[in-house]
Amino acid sequence: MSSVLFRGVEVAGVVTEVHVEDGVVSAVGADLRPSAESVIVDGGGGALLPGLHDHHVHLLALAAHMESADVAGAAGVEGLRAALRKARQGRGWIRATGYHESIAGDLDRWVLDRLVPHVPVRVQHRSGALWILNSAALERVADVLDQTADVERDGAGTPNGRLWRYDARLRPALPAARLDLAALGRLLAGHGITGVTDATPDLEPSALSLLATGHASGALPQRVTLLGARSGSDLPSSFTIGPRKLLLRDHDLPNYDHLVSTVAQVHAEGRGVAVHCVTRHSLVLTLAVLEDVGLHPADRIEHASVVPLDVADWLARLGVRVVTQPDFLRTRGAQYDTEVDASDRPHLYRYAGLLARGIPTCASSDAPYGELDPWQVMATAADRPIGPEENVDAAVVLDGYLSPGHRPGGPPRRLEPGAPADLVLLHTPRREALREPRAELVRSCWIAGSPIHPSPGEHRHDQL
Repeated sequence: MSSVLFRGVEVAGVVTEVHVEDGVVSAVGADLRPSAESVIVDGGGGALLPGLHDHHVHLLALAAHMESADVAGAAGVEGLRAALRKARQGRGWIRATGYHESIAGDLDRWVLDRLVPHVPVRVQHRSGALWILNSAALERVADVLDQTADVERDGAGTPNGRLWRYDARLRPALPAARLDLAALGRLLAGHGITGVTDATPDLEPSALSLLATGHASGALPQRVTLLGARSGSDLPSSFTIGPRKLLLRDHDLPNYDHLVSTVAQVHAEGRGVAVHCVTRHSLVLTLAVLEDVGLHPADRIEHASVVPLDVADWLARLGVRVVTQPDFLRTRGAQYDTEVDASDRPHLYRYAGLLARGIPTCASSDAPYGELDPWQVMATAADRPIGPEENVDAAVVLDGYLSPGHRPGGPPRRLEPGAPADLVLLHTPRREALREPRAELVRSCWIAGSPIHPSPGEHRHDQL
């Protein structure tokens, strides 16, 4: 039997004690008596919270990003050249992420050939929707290039190296990835994250198996909700199937009747839908379909990047949940000023306005395409560089991260007897932490009563 007694921790604004037995909170109150084998943790007045849940992340893409060259900070063609040439090769390839046209304009195979001519290179656009390959890489993947418009070609019909939404089709031609899921688990835990919703659509069995194996080994200890798993998939006990992710391609939106049929079929399976909407057109189409088909309680909108006020009112009437990413306004604001239509800019990543209409709304990361750090997300949402009228208090954002995986934007989880002992202990009281949110305030992180950050051997300094 495992037993932990947290002493001197702040819970709901009161300094108290919390007893955990066998992975569950057993008591909250003053003067609790530990058992003989209890581990005693002195909280020093720091807040003890339920572990944070990131409601939209891409786990395997994030793990791959950690092994890749991040070129987001490169300046100009020469900066990109230097970043690529310094990159560590994985099985003979260079994999880079975070590219945007503001770095060196539009990339294609011929531009990359001038930068790195002889080593296979693939560069992922910041959006995650586009891969750009040089000629050496295209030679390696020639067998999986199809005749769809997703393979861009020049006037002579030659692939120009730009592949859209091509991850699954590209993967069989690539060397097998070696992903460090233990490093991923540590990264999440260091931010106080004990649960995630993986928003990758149409997860392949091999990807699901990799995640399950990582969890079973303890490398990836977090609880996981999957939007891309098939209904009826065999999952570990700490994994659940969420609503089904529907990825609407904004340059090629689906036929209305086809989308109606898809949503109706998913609802018939007893699942909601989680629909990717980054334009007003995709959002309006989705809401029209949901109004036609009828709502499932788990239906949700991913991103809701552009929400005009009349559409916000429509969302409220339907009661659809929203999982959004306000930190994009910090990391992409300069590009939004030039790339987003002027009529859409006032409606980017609404937050306060959605909450005011009673729409269950919470923030998330979209990592690796957005910033993983939930504390940075809290800070940005409270002081937005675009649309300050949509600012929300950092405490509101934290409550969203504390909402259950199956109810994003719902009431925050609380520390009470019977609750899973998925916990994050801060160095300071909650109110103080939220004045200037930052990940360094996370002192320790626990799942089912077991420490995952720092590593168990590093917890001795917490014991009395």
